[in-house]
Amino acid sequence: MYDTFYGLNGRPFQLTPDPHFYFESLTHRKALSYLGYGLAQGEGFIVITGDVGAGKTTLVSHLMATIDKARLTAANIVTTKLDSEDIVRVAANHFDINTDHMDKAQLLSAFEEFLHAEARAGRRCLLIVDESQNLPAGALEELRMLSNFQLGGQALLQIFLLGQPEFRDMLQNSNQLEQLRQRVIAHHHLEPMDAEEIEPYVTHRLSKCGWSGRPKITSSVFRLLYSETNGVPRKINALMSRILLMGSIEHAEMIDQPMVERVLADLKGENVEIAAPPTAPAAPKNPLWEKPRKAQDASADAVAKTPAPQSAPAPVPAAAPAPAPAQEHEVVNFRAPEASPTAPLKTAEVQAAPEPKPAAPVAAPAVSEVADSEVADKAMIQRLDALAKQLSLMEARMNDQEANLHRVLTLLVEWVENDVRSKESYVNAGRAA
Repeated sequence: MYDTFYGLNGRPFQLTPDPHFYFESLTHRKALSYLGYGLAQGEGFIVITGDVGAGKTTLVSHLMATIDKARLTAANIVTTKLDSEDIVRVAANHFDINTDHMDKAQLLSAFEEFLHAEARAGRRCLLIVDESQNLPAGALEELRMLSNFQLGGQALLQIFLLGQPEFRDMLQNSNQLEQLRQRVIAHHHLEPMDAEEIEPYVTHRLSKCGWSGRPKITSSVFRLLYSETNGVPRKINALMSRILLMGSIEHAEMIDQPMVERVLADLKGENVEIAAPPTAPAAPKNPLWEKPRKAQDASADAVAKTPAPQSAPAPVPAAAPAPAPAQEHEVVNFRAPEASPTAPLKTAEVQAAPEPKPAAPVAAPAVSEVADSEVADKAMIQRLDALAKQLSLMEARMNDQEANLHRVLTLLVEWVENDVRSKESYVNAGRAA
């Protein structure tokens, strides 16, 4: 893999979320401030929304890695279509509450008893619900009911809700969620990174894996990365993995714009097949896989270079023999893919005619030239397609920013501890009286 070739000690652009790679962009810094504020309040709901791959899960994972686990018990669940009872049971299981053979009343009683025990031990409880857009209104209302548990006027459970933009719309517009809306004390929507943040983001992740300037990356690469990904972290990761893979295959010591354009051409060629299923709504949201203008230009060039016979109407079929090799190398996917099934019949007709015979040896070199340049890396690139679909999450933080964050969170924790101690002193004084 490319990490071995370039002497890296890990995969800097892995798609699974890892707080070690957390990068604090402007929008993530704002979101982290809201999360810190929510932790200081110790009650209510904090809502973080963002598009797929924006870094919601990694943001919260980074926050959880910085808190004092002796003071806070946290559970993180990723939801599917759960009903109201299932969401309570799943949440209880993630807090290690034994729910075997319990009906709903017993389940709620066990949950409340657990929260009281944690409070008596000096720990607060935090429930993080990821992919909240999958929950029906009834399940969200059940989460609101869980947040009602109190001890001495202090909420026992705080909840972070993470979701895609449709969850924000659902929360704002559903009449069934009016009471939940009133419990939301902070909300932030994660935006894509700005263009000037792309270079620091890429070099930050590379540096976390021991990168010392090899390979070199030209400034034009970062501009192209932004234009193709719109600043979405997960898309940047997927594209950078493909770029570094091609660089290692070609033994390149520099990543430049022509190499990125070759990778994009490969991705757009593969997109002919990837886009075949009915996934039209997702196409505008994935600029990494769209913008087929260059593919069309390549198709025009291929037609211009093919000297089809001019004495008969056969020139149009004469360019069609290219789809036959495309079954192996996908080169002619730049041309009309629907012609592939019938291409062999048209080829046979052209070869049977006396005049178009010279066209056959002319078309073959055009395909082989392109195929020879891609066959070395095609197999390895295709193996990464499955990984590219499993888009998870990412990010990591710069040392000075991490130090600032730790200081802020330390102040927040100290504030909470002082508040708890003052309340305990008040209670003890009341008991003594």
